[in-house]
Amino acid sequence: MIKFIKIPVTLIFLFSVKGIFSQTYDLIEAFYKADTSHQVFVNTDVLKSERWDTLAQPNFWREVMDLSPDSCIINIAATRTILGKDSFVKWKAQTEPQKTAYKDSVRKVYGLADSVMIYVTSGKNHFYQVEKVMGSISKAVEIFQDYNTDPWYAQAILLIESPGKMAYSNVGAYGPFQLMKSVAISHGLKVNKTIDEREDFDKSAMGAASLIRRTCIPEAKRILNKHNISFDEQDLWFRLFVLHIYHAGAGNVGGLLESIQPKTGGQELITTMWQSEWGGFKNASQNYSQVALASLLRLHETIYNTCDAIFYCMPEESVNE
Repeated sequence: MIKFIKIPVTLIFLFSVKGIFSQTYDLIEAFYKADTSHQVFVNTDVLKSERWDTLAQPNFWREVMDLSPDSCIINIAATRTILGKDSFVKWKAQTEPQKTAYKDSVRKVYGLADSVMIYVTSGKNHFYQVEKVMGSISKAVEIFQDYNTDPWYAQAILLIESPGKMAYSNVGAYGPFQLMKSVAISHGLKVNKTIDEREDFDKSAMGAASLIRRTCIPEAKRILNKHNISFDEQDLWFRLFVLHIYHAGAGNVGGLLESIQPKTGGQELITTMWQSEWGGFKNASQNYSQVALASLLRLHETIYNTCDAIFYCMPEESVNE
Protein backbone atom coordinates (compact mmCIF):
# COMPACT_ATOMS: atom_id res chain seq x y z
CA MET A 1 0.00 0.00 0.00
CA ILE A 2 1.38 3.44 -0.92
CA LYS A 3 2.05 5.68 2.07
CA PHE A 4 0.91 9.28 1.84
CA ILE A 5 1.83 12.58 3.40
CA LYS A 6 -1.25 14.71 4.08
CA ILE A 7 -1.08 18.37 3.10
CA PRO A 8 -3.89 20.81 4.00
CA VAL A 9 -5.64 22.30 0.97
CA THR A 10 -4.79 25.79 2.21
CA LEU A 11 -1.07 24.99 2.10
CA ILE A 12 -1.33 23.48 -1.38
CA PHE A 13 -2.95 26.71 -2.56
CA LEU A 14 -0.31 28.85 -0.86
CA PHE A 15 2.63 26.80 -2.15
CA SER A 16 1.13 26.66 -5.65
CA VAL A 17 0.97 30.46 -5.74
CA LYS A 18 4.64 30.57 -4.70
CA GLY A 19 5.54 28.01 -7.36
CA ILE A 20 6.65 25.27 -4.95
CA PHE A 21 4.07 22.70 -6.10
CA SER A 22 3.45 22.20 -9.82
CA GLN A 23 0.82 19.46 -9.65
CA THR A 24 -2.52 18.61 -8.10
CA TYR A 25 -2.57 15.34 -6.18
CA ASP A 26 -4.91 12.55 -7.15
CA LEU A 27 -6.13 11.59 -3.68
CA ILE A 28 -7.76 13.76 -1.05
CA GLU A 29 -8.75 12.90 2.51
CA ALA A 30 -11.88 14.44 3.98
CA PHE A 31 -12.15 14.78 7.76
CA TYR A 32 -15.45 14.95 9.64
CA LYS A 33 -15.43 16.27 13.21
CA ALA A 34 -18.84 14.86 14.18
CA ASP A 35 -17.62 11.25 14.19
CA THR A 36 -13.87 11.94 13.76
CA SER A 37 -13.94 9.90 10.56
CA HIS A 38 -11.59 10.15 7.60
CA GLN A 39 -12.60 9.22 4.06
CA VAL A 40 -10.31 9.03 1.04
CA PHE A 41 -11.47 10.03 -2.45
CA VAL A 42 -9.91 10.66 -5.83
CA ASN A 43 -9.50 14.36 -6.45
CA THR A 44 -12.14 15.77 -8.83
CA ASP A 45 -10.88 19.34 -9.28
CA VAL A 46 -10.21 18.63 -12.97
CA LEU A 47 -13.97 18.58 -13.61
CA LYS A 48 -14.00 22.33 -13.15
CA SER A 49 -10.51 23.23 -14.38
CA GLU A 50 -11.25 21.52 -17.74
CA ARG A 51 -14.83 22.87 -17.71
CA TRP A 52 -16.61 19.52 -17.94
CA ASP A 53 -19.08 21.07 -15.51
CA THR A 54 -20.25 23.49 -18.22
CA LEU A 55 -21.42 20.80 -20.66
CA ALA A 56 -25.17 20.34 -21.16
CA GLN A 57 -25.14 16.53 -20.82
CA PRO A 58 -23.68 16.16 -17.30
CA ASN A 59 -25.76 19.11 -16.13
CA PHE A 60 -28.86 17.42 -17.53
CA TRP A 61 -28.09 14.30 -15.49
CA ARG A 62 -27.52 16.39 -12.38
CA GLU A 63 -31.07 17.67 -12.82
CA VAL A 64 -32.30 14.08 -13.20
CA MET A 65 -30.50 13.12 -9.99
CA ASP A 66 -32.21 15.93 -8.10
CA LEU A 67 -35.70 15.13 -9.40
CA SER A 68 -38.22 12.75 -7.82
CA PRO A 69 -39.37 9.74 -9.88
CA ASP A 70 -42.90 11.09 -10.20
CA SER A 71 -41.57 14.03 -12.24
CA CYS A 72 -39.82 14.10 -15.60
CA ILE A 73 -37.67 16.30 -17.83
CA ILE A 74 -38.58 17.01 -21.44
CA ASN A 75 -35.33 17.19 -23.41
CA ILE A 76 -33.70 17.04 -26.83
CA ALA A 77 -32.15 13.58 -27.13
CA ALA A 78 -29.00 14.53 -29.07
CA THR A 79 -27.90 17.42 -26.86
CA ARG A 80 -29.83 16.79 -23.62
CA THR A 81 -31.07 20.38 -23.81
CA ILE A 82 -33.79 20.76 -21.18
CA LEU A 83 -37.07 22.08 -22.59
CA GLY A 84 -39.24 21.73 -19.51
CA LYS A 85 -40.48 19.54 -16.66
CA ASP A 86 -43.77 17.72 -16.17
CA SER A 87 -45.52 15.00 -14.20
CA PHE A 88 -44.17 11.55 -15.04
CA VAL A 89 -47.33 10.03 -13.59
CA LYS A 90 -49.45 11.88 -16.16
CA TRP A 91 -46.99 11.01 -18.93
CA LYS A 92 -47.20 7.27 -18.22
CA ALA A 93 -51.00 7.44 -18.14
CA GLN A 94 -51.17 8.62 -21.75
CA THR A 95 -51.66 6.35 -24.75
CA GLU A 96 -48.88 6.06 -27.34
CA PRO A 97 -50.73 8.32 -29.83
CA GLN A 98 -51.16 10.90 -27.05
CA LYS A 99 -47.44 10.74 -26.24
CA THR A 100 -46.58 11.24 -29.90
CA ALA A 101 -48.93 14.21 -30.10
CA TYR A 102 -47.36 15.68 -26.95
CA LYS A 103 -43.86 15.47 -28.44
CA ASP A 104 -45.12 17.00 -31.69
CA SER A 105 -46.53 19.92 -29.72
CA VAL A 106 -43.18 20.41 -27.96
CA ARG A 107 -41.36 20.53 -31.32
CA LYS A 108 -43.88 23.09 -32.58
CA VAL A 109 -43.54 25.33 -29.52
CA TYR A 110 -39.73 25.37 -29.77
CA GLY A 111 -39.59 25.51 -33.56
CA LEU A 112 -37.82 22.16 -33.86
CA ALA A 113 -37.72 19.99 -36.98
CA ASP A 114 -39.86 16.85 -37.07
CA SER A 115 -36.64 14.78 -37.13
CA VAL A 116 -35.50 16.10 -33.72
CA MET A 117 -35.92 13.30 -31.19
CA ILE A 118 -37.57 14.28 -27.91
CA TYR A 119 -36.98 12.29 -24.71
CA VAL A 120 -39.05 12.24 -21.53
CA THR A 121 -36.71 11.26 -18.68
CA SER A 122 -38.00 10.48 -15.19
CA GLY A 123 -36.33 11.78 -12.03
CA LYS A 124 -33.96 9.44 -10.19
CA ASN A 125 -33.22 11.01 -6.82
CA HIS A 126 -34.33 7.74 -5.20
CA PHE A 127 -31.35 5.97 -6.79
CA TYR A 128 -28.51 8.48 -7.06
CA GLN A 129 -27.80 9.09 -3.38
CA VAL A 130 -24.15 10.08 -3.20
CA GLU A 131 -23.99 10.26 0.59
CA LYS A 132 -24.87 6.56 0.91
CA VAL A 133 -21.98 5.39 -1.25
CA MET A 134 -19.20 7.66 0.06
CA GLY A 135 -18.01 5.14 2.66
CA SER A 136 -17.85 2.42 0.02
CA ILE A 137 -15.81 4.66 -2.28
CA SER A 138 -13.16 5.19 0.37
CA LYS A 139 -12.91 1.43 0.90
CA ALA A 140 -12.80 0.67 -2.83
CA VAL A 141 -10.07 3.26 -3.46
CA GLU A 142 -7.80 1.31 -1.11
CA ILE A 143 -8.67 -2.05 -2.72
CA PHE A 144 -7.98 -0.75 -6.23
CA GLN A 145 -4.62 0.59 -5.08
CA ASP A 146 -3.77 -2.81 -3.61
CA TYR A 147 -4.43 -4.33 -7.03
CA ASN A 148 -2.39 -1.65 -8.84
CA THR A 149 -5.43 -0.22 -10.59
CA ASP A 150 -6.27 3.48 -10.92
CA PRO A 151 -8.74 4.12 -8.04
CA TRP A 152 -10.53 6.78 -10.10
CA TYR A 153 -12.44 3.94 -11.75
CA ALA A 154 -13.59 2.54 -8.41
CA GLN A 155 -15.02 5.92 -7.46
CA ALA A 156 -16.75 6.55 -10.79
CA ILE A 157 -18.26 3.07 -11.16
CA LEU A 158 -19.65 2.97 -7.62
CA LEU A 159 -21.29 6.37 -8.14
CA ILE A 160 -22.95 5.13 -11.33
CA GLU A 161 -23.85 1.58 -10.35
CA SER A 162 -24.38 1.40 -6.59
CA PRO A 163 -25.60 4.63 -5.01
CA GLY A 164 -29.04 3.09 -4.50
CA LYS A 165 -29.45 -0.62 -3.96
CA MET A 166 -27.65 -3.69 -5.23
CA ALA A 167 -29.74 -5.45 -7.86
CA TYR A 168 -29.47 -7.42 -11.09
CA SER A 169 -29.39 -5.37 -14.28
CA ASN A 170 -31.66 -6.30 -17.17
CA VAL A 171 -28.75 -8.17 -18.77
CA GLY A 172 -27.69 -10.05 -15.64
CA ALA A 173 -24.91 -7.86 -14.23
CA TYR A 174 -24.82 -7.92 -10.43
CA GLY A 175 -23.04 -6.56 -7.38
CA PRO A 176 -21.65 -3.14 -6.45
CA PHE A 177 -19.56 -3.08 -9.63
CA GLN A 178 -22.26 -4.68 -11.83
CA LEU A 179 -20.14 -7.53 -13.16
CA MET A 180 -21.53 -10.04 -15.64
CA LYS A 181 -21.31 -13.68 -14.50
CA SER A 182 -18.80 -14.75 -17.16
CA VAL A 183 -16.65 -11.67 -16.58
CA ALA A 184 -16.64 -12.17 -12.81
CA ILE A 185 -15.57 -15.81 -13.19
CA SER A 186 -12.82 -14.94 -15.67
CA HIS A 187 -11.41 -12.45 -13.17
CA GLY A 188 -11.27 -14.78 -10.21
CA LEU A 189 -14.72 -14.74 -8.58
CA LYS A 190 -16.88 -17.76 -7.79
CA VAL A 191 -20.36 -17.62 -9.29
CA ASN A 192 -22.41 -20.82 -9.28
CA LYS A 193 -25.68 -22.25 -7.95
CA THR A 194 -24.62 -21.97 -4.31
CA ILE A 195 -22.44 -18.85 -4.18
CA ASP A 196 -22.19 -15.53 -5.96
CA GLU A 197 -19.08 -13.63 -4.88
CA ARG A 198 -20.28 -10.58 -6.78
CA GLU A 199 -22.26 -9.87 -3.59
CA ASP A 200 -19.03 -9.59 -1.60
CA PHE A 201 -17.81 -5.98 -1.82
CA ASP A 202 -14.08 -6.73 -1.55
CA LYS A 203 -14.17 -9.55 -4.09
CA SER A 204 -16.39 -7.59 -6.46
CA ALA A 205 -13.94 -4.67 -6.24
CA MET A 206 -11.06 -7.05 -6.91
CA GLY A 207 -12.83 -8.43 -9.98
CA ALA A 208 -13.58 -4.95 -11.31
CA ALA A 209 -9.99 -3.81 -10.70
CA SER A 210 -8.71 -6.85 -12.58
CA LEU A 211 -11.12 -6.27 -15.46
CA ILE A 212 -10.08 -2.64 -15.83
CA ARG A 213 -6.33 -3.27 -15.47
CA ARG A 214 -6.11 -6.40 -17.62
CA THR A 215 -8.79 -5.73 -20.24
CA CYS A 216 -10.36 -2.26 -20.39
CA ILE A 217 -7.23 -0.09 -20.23
CA PRO A 218 -5.20 -2.25 -22.66
CA GLU A 219 -8.14 -2.29 -25.09
CA ALA A 220 -8.52 1.49 -24.80
CA LYS A 221 -4.85 1.92 -25.67
CA ARG A 222 -5.14 -0.48 -28.61
CA ILE A 223 -8.17 1.28 -30.07
CA LEU A 224 -6.70 4.77 -29.67
CA ASN A 225 -3.32 3.72 -31.05
CA LYS A 226 -5.07 2.23 -34.09
CA HIS A 227 -6.44 5.71 -34.82
CA ASN A 228 -3.13 7.44 -34.00
CA ILE A 229 -4.74 9.32 -31.12
CA SER A 230 -2.28 10.34 -28.40
CA PHE A 231 -3.32 10.00 -24.77
CA ASP A 232 -2.22 10.12 -21.16
CA GLU A 233 -3.73 7.51 -18.84
CA GLN A 234 -4.31 10.18 -16.20
CA ASP A 235 -6.35 12.41 -18.50
CA LEU A 236 -10.01 12.58 -17.56
CA TRP A 237 -11.14 12.01 -21.16
CA PHE A 238 -9.05 8.80 -21.34
CA ARG A 239 -10.59 7.55 -18.11
CA LEU A 240 -14.08 8.27 -19.48
CA PHE A 241 -13.15 6.40 -22.65
CA VAL A 242 -12.13 3.38 -20.54
CA LEU A 243 -15.47 3.60 -18.70
CA HIS A 244 -17.27 3.22 -22.02
CA ILE A 245 -15.32 0.02 -22.66
CA TYR A 246 -16.18 -1.21 -19.15
CA HIS A 247 -19.86 -0.69 -19.91
CA ALA A 248 -20.27 -1.40 -23.63
CA GLY A 249 -17.29 -3.66 -24.35
CA ALA A 250 -14.23 -3.08 -26.51
CA GLY A 251 -15.94 -4.47 -29.62
CA ASN A 252 -18.70 -1.88 -29.55
CA VAL A 253 -16.38 1.01 -28.67
CA GLY A 254 -13.88 -0.03 -31.33
CA GLY A 255 -16.64 -0.30 -33.91
CA LEU A 256 -17.95 3.11 -32.93
CA LEU A 257 -14.56 4.73 -33.50
CA GLU A 258 -14.26 3.01 -36.86
CA SER A 259 -17.56 4.59 -37.83
CA ILE A 260 -16.76 8.14 -36.64
CA GLN A 261 -13.02 8.09 -37.58
CA PRO A 262 -11.86 10.62 -34.97
CA LYS A 263 -8.68 12.61 -35.57
CA THR A 264 -8.09 13.61 -31.98
CA GLY A 265 -8.96 12.59 -28.43
CA GLY A 266 -9.88 14.88 -25.56
CA GLN A 267 -13.28 16.26 -24.72
CA GLU A 268 -14.15 16.43 -28.41
CA LEU A 269 -13.95 12.64 -28.78
CA ILE A 270 -16.08 11.97 -25.69
CA THR A 271 -18.82 14.43 -26.70
CA THR A 272 -18.85 12.95 -30.21
CA MET A 273 -19.36 9.50 -28.71
CA TRP A 274 -22.33 10.88 -26.77
CA GLN A 275 -24.10 11.57 -30.07
CA SER A 276 -23.04 8.48 -32.03
CA GLU A 277 -24.29 4.90 -32.26
CA TRP A 278 -22.80 1.65 -33.50
CA GLY A 279 -23.77 -1.96 -32.80
CA GLY A 280 -24.53 -2.31 -29.10
CA PHE A 281 -23.31 1.20 -28.37
CA LYS A 282 -26.62 3.01 -28.09
CA ASN A 283 -28.43 5.33 -25.66
CA ALA A 284 -27.38 3.59 -22.41
CA SER A 285 -23.76 3.51 -23.54
CA GLN A 286 -23.83 7.16 -24.58
CA ASN A 287 -25.20 8.06 -21.17
CA TYR A 288 -22.61 6.13 -19.15
CA SER A 289 -19.84 8.72 -18.99
CA GLN A 290 -22.38 11.55 -18.83
CA VAL A 291 -23.80 10.02 -15.65
CA ALA A 292 -20.25 9.50 -14.35
CA LEU A 293 -19.46 13.20 -14.78
CA ALA A 294 -22.73 14.27 -13.15
CA SER A 295 -22.16 11.91 -10.21
CA LEU A 296 -18.56 13.06 -9.76
CA LEU A 297 -19.71 16.69 -9.74
CA ARG A 298 -22.26 15.86 -7.03
CA LEU A 299 -19.57 14.05 -5.04
CA HIS A 300 -17.23 17.03 -5.37
CA GLU A 301 -19.87 19.40 -4.00
CA THR A 302 -20.91 17.01 -1.24
CA ILE A 303 -17.34 16.57 0.00
CA TYR A 304 -16.56 20.29 0.04
CA ASN A 305 -19.93 21.23 1.58
CA THR A 306 -20.00 18.65 4.38
CA CYS A 307 -16.47 17.91 5.58
CA ASP A 308 -14.57 19.96 8.15
CA ALA A 309 -11.11 19.71 6.58
CA ILE A 310 -9.59 18.44 3.34
CA PHE A 311 -6.04 17.21 2.81
CA TYR A 312 -4.28 16.43 -0.46
CA CYS A 313 -2.44 13.11 -0.23
CA MET A 314 1.09 13.30 -1.56
CA PRO A 315 2.99 10.00 -2.10
CA GLU A 316 5.64 9.67 0.60
CA GLU A 317 8.36 8.67 -1.85
CA SER A 318 7.88 11.90 -3.84
CA VAL A 319 8.44 13.89 -0.65
CA ASN A 320 11.73 12.09 -0.01
CA GLU A 321 13.10 12.50 -3.55
